[in-house]
Amino acid sequence: MPTFPDDTSELRRAIIETARALPRLGLTKGTSGNVSARTESGFLVTPSGTPYENLTEDMIVPLDWDGCYRGETLPSSEWRMHLDFYLAKPDCGAVVHCHSPRATALSCHRRGIPAFHYMVALAGGDRIDCAHYATFGTKALSEAMIAALGDRNACLLANHGQIAGGATLQKALSVAEGVEDLADQYLSALTLGDPVILNAEEMSAILKKFKTYGKQTSELEDGQTAAFELPRRME
Repeated sequence: MPTFPDDTSELRRAIIETARALPRLGLTKGTSGNVSARTESGFLVTPSGTPYENLTEDMIVPLDWDGCYRGETLPSSEWRMHLDFYLAKPDCGAVVHCHSPRATALSCHRRGIPAFHYMVALAGGDRIDCAHYATFGTKALSEAMIAALGDRNACLLANHGQIAGGATLQKALSVAEGVEDLADQYLSALTLGDPVILNAEEMSAILKKFKTYGKQTSELEDGQTAAFELPRRME
């Protein structure tokens, strides 16, 4: 079980920086979307309806596991999705929700992203599902999200957008960016008809590789091998 940080100025600044990265990366516009990070006692989340450029550390809202917040600032209207994401996934350290254009376009057709490309494995499975529709900010939406996530760490939200989690804020943002990139590629592929979908055996091999993908040899655990064939090191 991982350990999570305390509520610190550094963590609050990192949440703000992540939120400000969303429009810069083309993942959202205006005040749509929200960002949170887990702490030892609950989680911190961006406030409701506040432009990202105006965020200050004292505006980041702490909540506990009972859904109670502290302070004078209201948390994001989607605080419940963040809460339930963490409760369902004890290893998750951060969550990013955004209305990225391509993922949102797919979600408006109630379509997920199948294994048209092996990189769907970035979400931890052989596909990225789309949750059933429910009104934003409701328990029903949170329940639909949990069902669509399954054992993965990202999903689309029907007629809404996407949500992604990761061990850290940087990793959660990277997953959200990857989901948007996949949605863009999938929509492009669909212009020529239905693309070829990788089968279960092929995706099983990919998921096995992804357990060590991006790790240096010094980071591999006992018994693990690198995700790809290594070249010989020059003497």
